[in-house]
Amino acid sequence: MELYFSIIIPVYNRPDEIDELLESITKQDYQDEFEVIIIEDGSDQSSVSIVEKYNTKLNIKYFYKENTGAGLSRNYGMKKASGNYFIILDSDVIVPPKYLSIVKNELTKNFTDAFGGPDAAHHSFTAIQKAINYSMTSTITTGGIRGKKKSVGKFQPRSFNFGLSKKAFEKTKGFSKLKAGEDIDLSFRLLESGFNTQLLEKAFVYHKRRTTIKQFFKQTFAFGTARPKLNRKYPETAKITYWFPSLFIIGIDITIVLLLFGSWMPILFYAIYFVLLFFNSLFQNKSFKVAFLSIITTLTQFYGYGLGFLQSKFIEK
Repeated sequence: MELYFSIIIPVYNRPDEIDELLESITKQDYQDEFEVIIIEDGSDQSSVSIVEKYNTKLNIKYFYKENTGAGLSRNYGMKKASGNYFIILDSDVIVPPKYLSIVKNELTKNFTDAFGGPDAAHHSFTAIQKAINYSMTSTITTGGIRGKKKSVGKFQPRSFNFGLSKKAFEKTKGFSKLKAGEDIDLSFRLLESGFNTQLLEKAFVYHKRRTTIKQFFKQTFAFGTARPKLNRKYPETAKITYWFPSLFIIGIDITIVLLLFGSWMPILFYAIYFVLLFFNSLFQNKSFKVAFLSIITTLTQFYGYGLGFLQSKFIEK
């Protein structure tokens, strides 16, 4: 199969972000032809002037549509695309120069109809962005619940760095109407339809994510609410690990109560954990500020995801 990539990028009120992403795409060392599809999802802040800057640098197409959310906007873009393999990116990423070449090489060696790639923190990111990236990707937080990284067919790609063949899109109909967890939902339907997925470890992107603690909490809360809904829809995929953030924060609350009654031993467990987290982040990021912020972002992540999970599990049905 001769691969022709269509890069699908939905955008909502983020013209500055799309500018950085498109600039990074112009720096690809990729020699084959590819196209870029921008879908403006009912934005108030139009990106059309930004896109026009790249008309002579990229094979780029721009579409404006009413606001329906990122998932359905990606579907819209894939229907408009000319390629036979879609690369779906969020607007808040930057792609390294070798990204497309790596994707093609990996799919040529081991083709699957879908793939996911990891994310990393760019050196230009703020300290809080680096801390959020650490919390979202570290194996000692919740970075390991996406599926088995080494096992083809088990990995659950995320929409910020998601590959999908045209064949798989046409059979699964793409993303659902879910506002959160739509990428995991598609992963499960891909497997049900007989398609394999894989992690392309070298095909990473720089992912900015949210820039404030409040925004990060709202994002992780949404992730938490999505998981029980997915468990109800696909009960065979439910795992005990999805409960860990909720159990973690319940444990913290109980520990605080016990501390008020003079019991110090339980707090030692959490103290040891956060000391280990601090030094693990310090080792990875080489920054005391980022390491300290990693404690705050990890607490935010656990409370956001954990509370969202509990609300969706026991209150919202």
